[in-house]
Parts: sequence; C-alpha cells; structure tokens
Amino acid sequence: MTSNTRVVVIGAGLAGVRVARRLGELGTPALLVGEEEHRPYNRVLLAEVLAGRYAPEVIALPAPERLLRARVTGIDRAARAVHCADGSVLGYDRLVLATGSNPVLPPLRGLFTGTGELPEGVHAFRTMDDCLSLAKAVRPGVRAVVVGGGLLGVSAARALAVRGVQVVLAQQAERLMERQLDPDASRLVRRHLTGLGVEVHTECRVRDVRCVAGAVRSVELADGYALDADLVVLACGVHPRVGLAKDAGLEVDRGVLVDDRLRTSDPHIHAVGDCAQHAGRVYGLAAPALEQADAVAEFIAGRTDARYTGTRSLTRLTLASAGAPLDLAAFGEVEPRPGDDVVRLADATRGTYRKVVVRDDRLVGGVLVGELGTVGALARAWEGAEPLPEGGPLLHLLTNDGGS
Repeated sequence: MTSNTRVVVIGAGLAGVRVARRLGELGTPALLVGEEEHRPYNRVLLAEVLAGRYAPEVIALPAPERLLRARVTGIDRAARAVHCADGSVLGYDRLVLATGSNPVLPPLRGLFTGTGELPEGVHAFRTMDDCLSLAKAVRPGVRAVVVGGGLLGVSAARALAVRGVQVVLAQQAERLMERQLDPDASRLVRRHLTGLGVEVHTECRVRDVRCVAGAVRSVELADGYALDADLVVLACGVHPRVGLAKDAGLEVDRGVLVDDRLRTSDPHIHAVGDCAQHAGRVYGLAAPALEQADAVAEFIAGRTDARYTGTRSLTRLTLASAGAPLDLAAFGEVEPRPGDDVVRLADATRGTYRKVVVRDDRLVGGVLVGELGTVGALARAWEGAEPLPEGGPLLHLLTNDGGS
C-alpha cells in the first residue's frame, strides 16, 4: 500500500482515532470522519466527568491531523465512496468502520414521547452530550434512578452519588456486574455503593416510566412499587452500530463480520472496535479496540503479515469517592468448573478480596477487589496461558505486593 492511498476512517472514538494516528505514524495519512461536535474523547472516562473529577477537555484524545466533522449517511461500495449528510462525497481506496455502539433503550412503557424523543429527565449515558446534559441536571437532593447494574450502571450511580444526588440503582440480575464478578466481589461493590448512599435493588425489573407534562416523575417496578425520580439514567448495555454496514450489503451478525486482517466481506472495507465481530465475538471494551486498530493500521500501511487473533481482556474499574476508593479488576473465567482449583484471600476489615481459578495448571481467571498490587503479575500469567511453575506459586502471585 503506497503512502498516497486514500484511507477514510468513520468514527472518532478510541478505535477510530487510534487507526488514524497509527496510519499517520506509518506514513499513510487517513481522513477521520466523526459526527460529534466535541473533540474526540476517551469514552471510558465519561463517568469521571459526570462525577466532577475531570473537565471534558481532560479526557480529550490527541486529535489526528485530518478530522472532518460530518455524519455519514451511506457507503457506495461500487464507486468506493462515502456519502455525508451535508452532501459531500469522500472517495476511498480503504475504508475503516469504527462506528462504535449505541445504547440499549429498554422497552419501558412511557419511555418515548410522541416525537420519538426521550422524556425530559431521562438520559442514556453513552456520549459527551449525554454526560453534559446529565451533569447540568445534577444538584444535591435530586432523585435519580439508574436502570442497569453492570459496569456502566455502577459507574454512573457512583458518579451521581458523589455529586450529592439521591440514587437508586435498579438491577434486573441477582447481583451487580454479574458478567465480570463472582458473588463475593459483587457484594463488596454493593457495600461500597451503599456506603456512598446509593440504594441498590437487585432482581428488580423496571416496567414503566411515568411522566407529567413531558418530564419524568417516577419509575414503576414490576411489583408495582413506584420510585420517585427527577432523573432516570438508562445503563442497560450497548449494541454494535452496524446500520451503515448493513445498508451497504456487508455481512453482519451481532457486529460487522471481520477476519484476522479486520476485513469485512468487502476486502476494501475493514471494521474495528465495538462494531466489529471477530471469531464470533464482539468485545465492547477498550483494550481489544486498540489492538484491532493497531493491527488494521499496520496491514493497510503495507505490513501484510499483520494479524489480529483476539484479545484476552482485563476489566478494570476504579470507584473513587471522598473516602477510600474501590479498585476492582476481573479477567477470564471467574466462576470455576468442577475440578478446577480455586484460591481465595479475603480481608473483611480492609474490604479486599482476591480469587484465582486454575485449570490444568493454568490460570484461567481471577477477580480482585481492593488492593490491586498483584494484578499485573496475575494478568501476565493469565495472558501467557503457560503452565504455572511448580512449587505452589499462586499464594505468592496473590500476595507478592505484601498485601492481604
């Protein structure tokens, strides 16, 4: 691929910015097209902006040289052209889709107004605009219901609580962050949120949003109980944003299907990040998105041996507060299978918890809450997927920082 190849990247999130910047470093300039009016930013840190910990400019990403603010409306594969809402047409030799994901809006009664807009006071929590709109409505004493107790819901509830909001967190599953944490770790997260004043309800399904004069006033649960609410935050997960790809006739399952070179069913079009599905998996996490971005940039720039073979990704979250922050990390399989070896270390006084799962002398997963001094060593052992050395190293791995 020559240095004057026309490369267009659609999507100015973490993955898209990384592709454009890496291509620039490799001598293949790319045009980055993003529809948000804000400077590209690190979406992972939006909760810190909501909490008042960071100003929006602090989480801005280094902007690539060529950035166009426009909304892409279609892809003409035959002409290798991208059409934008303002009427402009962008030709390409290589196109990279980094369109990210959209928030899941649950099928609640009363959720949408007659115009298809969310009622006043009801917010998704996905973009900088969502974050700034929420922050504008926050003041001490405001009553907020956060719907969803996964990673995003927990982060949003914590951010609102530290701003003085009266927060109720409604989680349909039996525990918080059930996809990442085991029951013991989840209980520590719940205890942390409760200590900040968050009222946590699990196994709790929201069925109705009640509004007066177009503004939310309460949320009704499946058992008929009503929660007063000035704000409702929808943190029910995301789904890959694949509309452009589907309309262009590319192969799509949950995400846009890609091979080890991140190529879609059209070899001139690649996909990375939240919108991409590789080897049956849509990651929806920052680390895989960045690895995919690096791989596709190297391939487009002419390194034909560049491949993406998957990411063994670690989930990490810091719940900061006026008191002690709560750090947590989880990776791999945190629930053991029959025959697995499990090592747990817990300190109720310090609120720390560490657990690893070993199968056939290999570390297959773990979860840590509290002090994370050992997470680097554990993650390396897990990512390497090599047999653990003999001599009972697990206790050392769990305690080599001198902690619990």
